[in-house]
Amino acid sequence: MIITANSELPNIFPQNLESTNPKADGLLPTLGAELVYTQDRTGRYLSFYWQKTDILGFSPESIVNECHGEEVFIPVDQAAYLERVHRILTSLVPERCQCWFKCDRNLFELELAICPMIPPLGTNATTVLVTGRLLQVKVNTQEVNVAINSSEQIDINSRSQKHQKLVNKITRNIRRTLDLDVIWQQTVDSLGKALQLERCIICPYQPSSSKVRVIAEYHQPERPSMLGLEIDVNTEPAFAQALTTLEPVIMEVPGYNLCPQQKILVVATCYQDQANALIAINLPDECYPLTDGELELATEVADQLGTAIAHATLYKELEAARQKAEEASRLKSEFLANVSHEIRTPLNGMIGFLKLILEGMADDVEERNQFLDEAHQLSLHLLNIINDILDIAKIEAGKMELVCAPVKLDELFADVENFMCPQAAVKNLSFRMQLPPTSDDIIVQGNYQRLLQVMLNLTGNAIKFTHEGGITVSADIVVHKGKFPEQQFPGMVRVRVADTGIGVSLDQQDKLFQLFSQVDGSRTRQYGGTGLGLAISQKLVETMGGEVHFYSLGEGLGSTVTFTVPLYQQPVMLSSTDNESDCI
Repeated sequence: MIITANSELPNIFPQNLESTNPKADGLLPTLGAELVYTQDRTGRYLSFYWQKTDILGFSPESIVNECHGEEVFIPVDQAAYLERVHRILTSLVPERCQCWFKCDRNLFELELAICPMIPPLGTNATTVLVTGRLLQVKVNTQEVNVAINSSEQIDINSRSQKHQKLVNKITRNIRRTLDLDVIWQQTVDSLGKALQLERCIICPYQPSSSKVRVIAEYHQPERPSMLGLEIDVNTEPAFAQALTTLEPVIMEVPGYNLCPQQKILVVATCYQDQANALIAINLPDECYPLTDGELELATEVADQLGTAIAHATLYKELEAARQKAEEASRLKSEFLANVSHEIRTPLNGMIGFLKLILEGMADDVEERNQFLDEAHQLSLHLLNIINDILDIAKIEAGKMELVCAPVKLDELFADVENFMCPQAAVKNLSFRMQLPPTSDDIIVQGNYQRLLQVMLNLTGNAIKFTHEGGITVSADIVVHKGKFPEQQFPGMVRVRVADTGIGVSLDQQDKLFQLFSQVDGSRTRQYGGTGLGLAISQKLVETMGGEVHFYSLGEGLGSTVTFTVPLYQQPVMLSSTDNESDCI
């Protein structure tokens, strides 16, 4: 129903507030509304008509002729009602609303259209014409208290609407981004500013950890910051209960760690029934107690935020995987370029020496044999490169099978010394090998050829990247029982290869064991090699039940590589001085 103010109304309803013409009351039913009345700006009835007054037990006269200040039919929230009347009289704009009125023990919900009565030119409006209809009746106090509790209930409804708008705002904001940091900070800021909170925090949660860390926070300036603080879930009962039930938890504990002497609301955000974060806010007095609807809103915003966190986390993981794939592709391209150079160099050398022999360029048999020897050495180098490539291909395909058997460590060290000692002598480097003193042989469980390959690779790298000083290869016994895969061993032998070479910077060391990755591509050209040696050595040692580790204090400070291999039987240790063999 829309009522438009017009200039004819003053002729029907006089503006004299002191008295009302009884004939004017008779004109009210002619307006065609179920309920019609007029009021001044103080809320005093000037005239009143309602079709249901006889049924409901009061007369229009009792309402208009209120005596001794007794109020017969008044709004439940009279302050809000009069504020609306004053606004209408000032703006001269009609409004439509729903309002509860009370009479005796009964309550009436009315749908009203309030229209200002236009005054004569030059004067202010002082009267409103109200038309309306009855929506529902509450006929006893108990039911009324449940349905609506005066202005307090209206305040709660208004507060709930405000909270619903806040939830909608937060939902819109978190859907606009996949940046986790932005999502967390926008959420706490929106909650904190809209509800005027003293503090609001968010903590990401991982089921594998009993601790959470404050990742985003809103707080008043006088409050200390909790950003970055680690919280033990087991010591915060509200946190633990929220994670267990996945329901909003309100708790008040004296001396509470998060909000002393205040009520705290904790909600677990979740995705597919798995918690992924915790929101904790202190509840202002005006927001307590929370209604069932507001608790449902808290659950809704937690669900929305949990979904957003899951999607943002997935996006972050996919982005990291994409970058890792791009980096792997780049490294493979760089690796192929290096390998093609490594293959081409010995191949060109072999072709060159053989061509010299075929064209009769050798002056004598000795020079011819020298050319053949050079071609043979180049072919062995090429074979080693191809073997490295085939080994890594087998390892990646999971087809590397090793037959492990007892291996005497002194025989292995002797072969390494025979191979590597001449190479160290060429560069004027010291080369020492040390075995722990025992009364019997040190026997390890492994594949002899692969162990030899690992040691030759590690000592070869040490010699290649060392220009002065020397290399030391040593071993010691670590006594502790181990099982690999089904056989039990009395301990491990740790082999250590230390050099005084160029070393590796701390931030580059994690690249050493990555496939197709080299610490510095420029070194490949300078020192040669495919960059697969350490990766292959690590895979081979792990296949035999050991581990490989690299240590370096930085560039120019040398490096140490260690690997372990299972001990076949525990030897008898001696207290004599270490046996060592030196080759300079």
